[in-house]
Amino acid sequence: MIEPKKERVVVGMSGGVDSSASAALLQEQGYEVIGITLKLWPQDCVSRAEDKCCGPQAVSDARSVSHKLNIPYYLVDEAEDFQKQVINYFAEEYKAGRTPNPCVMCNERLKFGTLINRAKQLGAEKIATGHFARVERREDGRYLLKRGRDQRKDQSYFLFSLKQEQLAKTLFPLGELTKSDTRETARHCGLKTADKDESMEICFVPDKDYGRFLQQANLVQKHQGDIVDLHGRVLGKHDGIEFYTIGQRKGLGLTSPKPLYVIELDAANNRVIVGDDSALDRDEFGVERCNWIPFEEPPASFEAMAKIRYNHHGTMATVTPGPNGSATVKLHEPQRAITPGQACVFYQDDLVVGGGWIGR
Repeated sequence: MIEPKKERVVVGMSGGVDSSASAALLQEQGYEVIGITLKLWPQDCVSRAEDKCCGPQAVSDARSVSHKLNIPYYLVDEAEDFQKQVINYFAEEYKAGRTPNPCVMCNERLKFGTLINRAKQLGAEKIATGHFARVERREDGRYLLKRGRDQRKDQSYFLFSLKQEQLAKTLFPLGELTKSDTRETARHCGLKTADKDESMEICFVPDKDYGRFLQQANLVQKHQGDIVDLHGRVLGKHDGIEFYTIGQRKGLGLTSPKPLYVIELDAANNRVIVGDDSALDRDEFGVERCNWIPFEEPPASFEAMAKIRYNHHGTMATVTPGPNGSATVKLHEPQRAITPGQACVFYQDDLVVGGGWIGR
């Protein structure tokens, strides 16, 4: 009797426990699994990426896991695209007075862009990653994105910009699991990544000093400008708006009877605007380049929980979509340090309604 042909799936292997367990689970479920690591680092950058996502150690670990599972493994050089699509975006956002979210961009452009194209070349209809999120297909054929069951590890925030064609080709094997379940799966399969620590940093800024990275990579040069208060009075000097973020208090080099915080970054006039704590609270802002997941055209307005950054607990809001992918967000309670350039993602219970990029 001829066995039915297995469905082939390409797993994005980042060298961590999550992608390793994903590959093992899919193999157990009867898929023909192929492992791929996207090499995102040019040779002159490997030292700072040594133990990070897609760095040299990650490649070694992903190859080891693939060998243990007896699945084909490929290392695909995407360093040039990573530089263009992620690192250059990262620098340009800071130059424009915004605080970027490179993980969302990397997911959209590379992990769910390049990886899908590579999967096609290998005869695979699906890709899989180790994200804690879920994809469901509605009766009308539309694909929905939902939170991972493990609320503490849910990564749906970073996936809000995925389009229907990307969601249709994606599997999230860890969507129903907890982090401890994931580690147990890896241990059960004897994978060396089972107890590997998680990296919580931006992969190309491993020491969290993004300002130093931007300078060392010759993406930004110091350029002096004014630090002013909310009335435009000059209080001091800065070396470049790229080195500041909304809500920052330390490192301003100012003396004041009460603490001052960065309230706004004025790229057009090369100014850092500071004020007291109360000026950080806002209850209304605009978002741009929205992606709506459950519907082709959004309703005139809707209620949702808005997350203004990944580690934000979320707050209820009225969202009013506008023209050209814009929307106005009216928060039911003011929130602190709403930061241009960050993603604002909307939820209704576990469903990701969509999201956009916070404007000035």
